[in-house]
Amino acid sequence: MSTRMTPADREEFASFATAVAPRLRRTAYLMCGNWHTAEDLTQTTLTKLFASWDRIRRHEALSNYALRTLLNTYLAEKRRRRSRELPTAELPDQVACTDSPEQRMDIMAALAKLSPRARMIVVLRYWSDHSIEQVADLLACSPGNVKSQSARALQRLRLLLGEDLTELGTRTNVRSDAITGISHE
Repeated sequence: MSTRMTPADREEFASFATAVAPRLRRTAYLMCGNWHTAEDLTQTTLTKLFASWDRIRRHEALSNYALRTLLNTYLAEKRRRRSRELPTAELPDQVACTDSPEQRMDIMAALAKLSPRARMIVVLRYWSDHSIEQVADLLACSPGNVKSQSARALQRLRLLLGEDLTELGTRTNVRSDAITGISHE
């Protein structure tokens, strides 16, 4: 805990954390495919934000700063676990929803086969609905890089999901809550 933080600063952080945590957790879940890991990533992100709270100057950009911290935390965790994780046949924890569970499992399995960076781009562009420029800013790369990686990731998803992806997009209009089982409104 920072000794320089006033009670008002702590209250401000608590309010911010309460408001942003659900969205961070859902975004983390889409990137890692496991609710327990998503919770850990969210807690680590909030801990990092708390530690630097008194140094953050642009409070109007806190949501983007939190998202960027989450992305960095996710990538660091992927690098750290790369050498010790083994693939498993077990499915991640699923939350019940009204949409087809098979559809969600297929989409999550396809997302899991993307590289961490490609998955982040897909999640940010098509689930979080960020513009190409916003994603480029968050990932510290050019908009052209986001466009090309997005196209490659979508092509890979089409290959993995087959014709279902085209049918899902036109027939049932798949939403992010169809994937996670939770509305992000």
